[in-house]
Amino acid sequence: MIEYTAETLTEALEKAAEDKNCTVEELKYYTKETENGVTVGAYTQDDIKEFIFDYLGNFFVGIGQDIEVAIEETEASGYIVRLNADNNAILIGRQGKTLAAFNTVIRGAVNSEFKSRIDVLIDINNYKEERYNKLTYIAKNNAKQVQRSHVDAALDPMPNDERKVIHKALAGWHNIHTQSEGEGTDRHVVIKYVPDEE
Repeated sequence: MIEYTAETLTEALEKAAEDKNCTVEELKYYTKETENGVTVGAYTQDDIKEFIFDYLGNFFVGIGQDIEVAIEETEASGYIVRLNADNNAILIGRQGKTLAAFNTVIRGAVNSEFKSRIDVLIDINNYKEERYNKLTYIAKNNAKQVQRSHVDAALDPMPNDERKVIHKALAGWHNIHTQSEGEGTDRHVVIKYVPDEE
């Protein structure tokens, strides 16, 4: 990422905006104090998309695989990267484990490059979208059972993005609270019964 140094933050951001042909408001940035003033690492959403395209392009050229890539911005300032390759099943892996590892690598690369927490999700042939729909269905069924039985239900271990889907699906449910428990690959969601306050 290109860094810009100036006497003040405003000047450094103006330099970056001029170089990137955008407004200062469109920039995201981090700052470092230097002897000469302020150094800014500045980037736009287009820079993030270009980095993802290049990173994926280099990876798939390296393994001799042709892919189609489409990147969408999400409402929460994140990115969904939709991939379609000749052999999607291999890239998804058993129970989606290869895709989960792929997501971890891509997120790590993007966050390291832009020194910021940026939400990036790789989906292959709509696997994640279908998985999220299935998880929402499972979560709601389990939550109904917990409401009836008052017995907590522990779901299978799953990656962070899938746990977020469960938490979101059950947010606001009457007498229901969700909590992530466990460490590493054993981290899972527990659906808990919460009685009404008297």
